[in-house]
Amino acid sequence: MDAMDTASPAPPATPLVRAWRYALPLVIFFGLVWFLWKGLSLDPREIPSPLVNKPAPAFVLPQLHDAGKQLGTADMKGKVWLLNVWGSWCVSCRYEHPVLNALAKQGVVPIVGFNWKDKPEDAKAWLAKFGDPYQVSVSDLDGRVAIDLGVYGAPETFVIDKAGMIRYKHTGPINEETMREVLLPIIRDLNKA
Repeated sequence: MDAMDTASPAPPATPLVRAWRYALPLVIFFGLVWFLWKGLSLDPREIPSPLVNKPAPAFVLPQLHDAGKQLGTADMKGKVWLLNVWGSWCVSCRYEHPVLNALAKQGVVPIVGFNWKDKPEDAKAWLAKFGDPYQVSVSDLDGRVAIDLGVYGAPETFVIDKAGMIRYKHTGPINEETMREVLLPIIRDLNKA
């Protein structure tokens, strides 16, 4: 007689074990569906910034129109202001530029241009052609300050409060709706504070 012949058969599965055999794949399936649904409901343009509600990284950079002069975050203390990352090479910057020009004409908030990895002569020509909405522009030729700001690409816009804290970051071009419904209410609230 063989040893296999003497082995007793496995006991029958209990009702609970049988239920889990069928339920576990369903639980896994619905879990995957939930994660997929959650992922699809996110806006890919909304990239969270770890700097929101933290002090803006301190910087001092040369001014675009006069490299002998500098501007830094300390110069803007006591004001609510926008820091707009742009470049003459940036196609999306061209799209948002009329919105920034219109905002500058309203005089609601100072806009500081942050010219990123751009040749100064190209940046100046671009502003001369399309208008200059910036109170002042600074040049980040090597991109080191942009790294401190967590810049992913141009354009990006930061709303900075009177104490130098970043209160909002917008990634991508600003359109009229975003300006009217998101940025201007934040700016008004910060100016009241």
